Amino acid sequence: MSVIEPAPVDHELVEAAEVVVRRYARGDHHTVAAAGRSADGRIVTALNAYHFTGGPCAELVLIGAAAGQGAYELTTVVAVADQGRGVIPPCGRCRQVLLDYFPGIRVILGRAAELRTVPVRDLLPEAYVWADHQED
Repeated sequence: MSVIEPAPVDHELVEAAEVVVRRYARGDHHTVAAAGRSADGRIVTALNAYHFTGGPCAELVLIGAAAGQGAYELTTVVAVADQGRGVIPPCGRCRQVLLDYFPGIRVILGRAAELRTVPVRDLLPEAYVWADHQED
């Protein structure tokens, strides 16, 4: 088993998500912004589409926004909640989707001075990996 070195925290990515959630969050509903860094260095941002039935999370909207901008390989992602709640972890569904689309992606987690960056696989031990079961 190989040891993966901790990745530095991409503070520019955190700030990009914070700006989006401050600027575009409306009302008192659960609003989350996500920011992702593409393999070519670009930052893509997105906001969840709140709906009383659930709606897509910010990370899922981010995947579509990134693809719409030609950023098909995301390397790092972060989600930030509204009302000053800061960085939040992705939900279980988002963890699985991120793993399926970007098996090497890293996720920024934690609070303020304790932010850290971890591989998405660390968030889903013994995960089913969809890509591993597809025909070539």
